[in-house]
Amino acid sequence: MTTQSPALLIIVPLISAILCLLLGLIRRGLCYPFVVAVLGVSVILSFDVMGTVLNDGVIRYRLGGWDPPWGIEYMIDHLNAFIAIIIASISFVVAIFSRKSIEHELAKGKIIYFYTIYLLLFTGLMGIVVTGDVFNIYVFLEIASLAGYALIAIGRDRAVLASFEYVVLGTVGACFYLLGVGYLYSVTGSLNIMDLTLRLPELYHSKVILIAFAFFMVGLALKIALFPLHVWLPDAYTYAPSTVSAMVAATMTKVGAYVMMRIMFTLFEPYFSIKLLPVTTILGWVAAAAMIFGCIQALAQTDFKRVLCYILIAEVGYIVLGISVGNRAGFTGAVLHILNDAVMMACLFMIAGAIYYKTGMRHIYEFAHLHKKMPVTVTCLVIAAISVVGVPPTCGFFSKWYLVLGAIDARQWFFAFLLLASSLMVAIVFFKMMQTIFFAPAGESAHAHIDEPHKEHKHSRDEAPASMMIPIFIMVAGILLLGIFSGQIVSTVIQFTVPKGF
Repeated sequence: MTTQSPALLIIVPLISAILCLLLGLIRRGLCYPFVVAVLGVSVILSFDVMGTVLNDGVIRYRLGGWDPPWGIEYMIDHLNAFIAIIIASISFVVAIFSRKSIEHELAKGKIIYFYTIYLLLFTGLMGIVVTGDVFNIYVFLEIASLAGYALIAIGRDRAVLASFEYVVLGTVGACFYLLGVGYLYSVTGSLNIMDLTLRLPELYHSKVILIAFAFFMVGLALKIALFPLHVWLPDAYTYAPSTVSAMVAATMTKVGAYVMMRIMFTLFEPYFSIKLLPVTTILGWVAAAAMIFGCIQALAQTDFKRVLCYILIAEVGYIVLGISVGNRAGFTGAVLHILNDAVMMACLFMIAGAIYYKTGMRHIYEFAHLHKKMPVTVTCLVIAAISVVGVPPTCGFFSKWYLVLGAIDARQWFFAFLLLASSLMVAIVFFKMMQTIFFAPAGESAHAHIDEPHKEHKHSRDEAPASMMIPIFIMVAGILLLGIFSGQIVSTVIQFTVPKGF
């Protein structure tokens, strides 16, 4: 490993965000290749860090040589090295997809600022993942959130209002998290995660610590849009530009879930959340409600992106349910589903963007006979859809399998049944969509709005540009390959992320 790789994961995109703005002012066309190159470097660095963790164990990188708890430390183990690879890879692929999409959806004058803020969003997400300091998590959380607010607000229609709703609730969530940090510091005098793990056990019965933990959980539940604190997500992700939707849907909630895991099972011992307090029990039932609510709401939507938003809310429920069962199989399923859901959601939102780019359509009832115009895109949609449903050999099946095993091991029979039932409801959602695409009556057309002189061309094949289709192909290949190699992923990396005692 390059000795400075942990720091470079943050420094490279942060400095590049400033350079991107300067390059864009010189020549707008330089922003896109520059951002893709920067994120490509970040992917390499993230794999480099993972290789070091696999070979040498946990990385503890101390900034400026200052020892914690006085100095700031980056702590990278199997869990956050794994999440870092996910964030870097998704950001890189979505950046490749972005060129035509943002040219179509944004005014030319906003493109420079889009790429600058995109890099800041990536910096914030990566900082959350690699830092070993609870206050630094807050700092990077706010960097990512502020960038996310701005990227959503540059969309059309109700994007500004949706972003404002996100700002309000996101700020509340951040304040709850910061209050938790303040309470911890008031009784421990430390912000370093590994230092806190040594000091906290003797304070587990302190009311201050209990309040701090409650603030953490509520704040993070808001950040990951866990039902019933999800209300900001559907509008924000629906009205955001397609590239932004793909990026934030695939990464923001997953990073929040990672922080929840880190707080519950690293900062605090598993005993605290499972035995001492009924936290996992509460989270389990909330997650179950999220799955039911998300699937039912998805059935009721007609806007394709909004359907995906409610499916995402249900997917957050799957991850939290895996955390809540408190055993090896469930936690394995939760970590694996972070990976799988990131790939699936990025793929589906990019497909939505490609369809919108070529047809201007977002509503499912407009998709009649879309397979005749965009057969390759629809094929990718089918593969991504069956993965979300959980059909083997796609990746979605294997993480859900572990989640069901975790529920069974915990003797949570209702949760196991609900996991299967929610998959059935998601299958109905996509079946209705496919019924419209493939089996709509002959008189209906996906392009009924096209002018009369062009009607004879309404079913001619016309896929999105290669710069949009190639990233979609990469994600579809990922859906299949991650399913095939899920066993190796679990045995090589994920088994080492499971907390002690599970």
